[in-house]
Amino acid sequence: MARKFQPVARLNATIIVRSKLIFETGYYRMINLNRTLALLLWLALVVSMTTPSFGDDSVKNDSAKNDSAKTKKSDDATKPNGTIADPALVGGESSSVIKVANLVYAGTKTSECFSDHFLRRAEESSSISTSRRLHSVKLASDEVYNFPMIIMNGEGEFTLLAQERENLRRFIQRGGFLLASAGCSSKEWNQSFRREMATVFPEQSLKTIGLDHLVFHTVYDIAGLNAKHGTPQQLEGLHFGTRLGVLYSQDGLNDTSNTQGCCCCGGNEITNAEQINVNVLIYSLLQ
Repeated sequence: MARKFQPVARLNATIIVRSKLIFETGYYRMINLNRTLALLLWLALVVSMTTPSFGDDSVKNDSAKNDSAKTKKSDDATKPNGTIADPALVGGESSSVIKVANLVYAGTKTSECFSDHFLRRAEESSSISTSRRLHSVKLASDEVYNFPMIIMNGEGEFTLLAQERENLRRFIQRGGFLLASAGCSSKEWNQSFRREMATVFPEQSLKTIGLDHLVFHTVYDIAGLNAKHGTPQQLEGLHFGTRLGVLYSQDGLNDTSNTQGCCCCGGNEITNAEQINVNVLIYSLLQ
């Protein structure tokens, strides 16, 4: 049986505590060394620091070159290199902060119009600490396994790559959560997404998720779906056992009212999307 997926953020607290314990144990053992041995070690250290170094300028120049190369390598590591996955710590964020991924799929397709405002609202409405932005991650990369929840959003037709399908299947089956949203109620995206879900999970099909489901009541009690133009389509999803692993809106949960330069002008976007997205994030952490 495959081991259940666990995001890195859920394990970091244990790792930090264990590391601290190992360090402190070693430290106190050092203090308890025989005093004579400690004195000898101290004298050796003093001698090594005060002994003049011998060598010509070429050795110093080589050392300087090596230091320069190391500095350049370090600088290069901080520059964008074409891979979109974020490092373990981004922008000084603690490793215990909950991060959500915005997928890059079908090679280069992604969305810039899915609001990250729900992350701040989730922190204000619960006891978790969240990142202040969505993290762009390639679906074909193993980086997806570092997130409890991933968002797939966009407009127009698309076709997933073989590795993307495999990663998506494994991610969800091992406990990860996919929130999918057709940007601006895109009919072409809706058709493509349904086709891909049927390919990735041929043993089941998307089904309507009733408003009595726990996902609508983790933080906010969602009594109904509100939309820009009349009655919206009900959200759909896929269950894995009793766990909801995929939630999909063909109208859109982008919450463009909280984005800059984006507008779902012709679609029927769900207007209480922010509260729904907060609930979805909390639900994904409870599973």
